[in-house]
Amino acid sequence: EQAMAPRITEELLRKRAEHNDGILPDLEEVALHQQELETIDNLEQLARHLKILLLQNNVIRKMENLSKLKELEYLNLCLNNIQVIENIEGCESLKKLDLTANFISVSALRESVYNLKANVQLEDLYLHGNGCTDWVEHRDYIVAHLPQLKQLDGTLVTPTERILARRRLPQLEEMLDVEIEREQAERREKLLRGERPSAGAWCVENRLEQARELYAQKEKKEDYERKRMGTDKKPPREIPGVLNHKGE
Repeated sequence: EQAMAPRITEELLRKRAEHNDGILPDLEEVALHQQELETIDNLEQLARHLKILLLQNNVIRKMENLSKLKELEYLNLCLNNIQVIENIEGCESLKKLDLTANFISVSALRESVYNLKANVQLEDLYLHGNGCTDWVEHRDYIVAHLPQLKQLDGTLVTPTERILARRRLPQLEEMLDVEIEREQAERREKLLRGERPSAGAWCVENRLEQARELYAQKEKKEDYERKRMGTDKKPPREIPGVLNHKGE
């Protein structure tokens, strides 16, 4: 039986907010890394004043339920299963976004970059280890579209680099179309050949499977510990009903 996927609950947040005495309304920083999380939820309701949110090394597949975090300055989502940058237009204070080692492909680059245009405070972006960075022109393309960026993948953006990239933009758009077509043709080929990722391959499916196995093991271990310590939840004791004079 598969254990339910872990979620960001009030209980988990309080546990991870010990430095703030478990108080959530004014919580400014929380580390939720390595929790086998698959989704982002409840943060907008429970911890709206977050400035630093660390979600690295989970299996989160979608950027969602973050837009109301108006004070968020640093979001770390490295080592997750993100395939497109989205739904953070409302994070108006965002300065640093780390998406190292996710699954953003060349095909998702245009949409991802477009979705960052509203984040005018964004200075520092990390995309190393995503498929889109295999395209040799990805840096110029991103720099041309996002004038607010001061640093991309740890390397400063120079004024000259920005001017030259902007000048090349129409050409870069055409080159990106060619690159997308090439990537999609490659994907179709693999499907036609019936190729599947090998057991140890770095891919969304394998990471998800490993995380679920790990979570199931953790749950089993914790369950065993609870039983051993006598802190497991026992079924409520049944109180016999009152019998009538016939004994029914």
